Amino acid sequence: MTNQSADQSPILAEMFRHNLWANLTLIDFCATLPDEILETNVPGTFGGIRETLTHLAGAEERYLPALVGGPDRRNPALEETAPDLATVREHARQSGEGLVAYTEAVEGDPTLRVTWRGQSHEMPTSLFLVQAINHATEHRAQIKTALTQAGIAPPELDGWTWDRQKSEQGR
Repeated sequence: MTNQSADQSPILAEMFRHNLWANLTLIDFCATLPDEILETNVPGTFGGIRETLTHLAGAEERYLPALVGGPDRRNPALEETAPDLATVREHARQSGEGLVAYTEAVEGDPTLRVTWRGQSHEMPTSLFLVQAINHATEHRAQIKTALTQAGIAPPELDGWTWDRQKSEQGR
């Protein structure tokens, strides 16, 4: 038996650990690719690979202050400056670790007040966290599609691969 409150969910934190691993694995993989590949844009996806990775990291940075309260602490220029992938990775790491910490500590399903497209909304935290996972998964899939269209086999980012790598690393 753990010391976790009945209202806390170690399962949810584990899902965000996978999300963080998948984001960093994909960024690390893409960091090895030439710029012309990183600009690959496939119809039906968000944009180029680098642009989509930057958007993904920027979105997760925006999610965190909405969850923990307080001012938006992100660098407002991240998505506007075309940062290098090392910078994108650092932003993704910090916000991903913040999301893991939040999901380790949250109790129950508190109501959030968020502003989206200029309008204030109230929603359960669970809905917001579902959106965070879905958003990341969707954009990683788009990037993998773009990589495949560019003739590059993308990394496996599924839960089985993540678990196998954790086991191999003794975690």
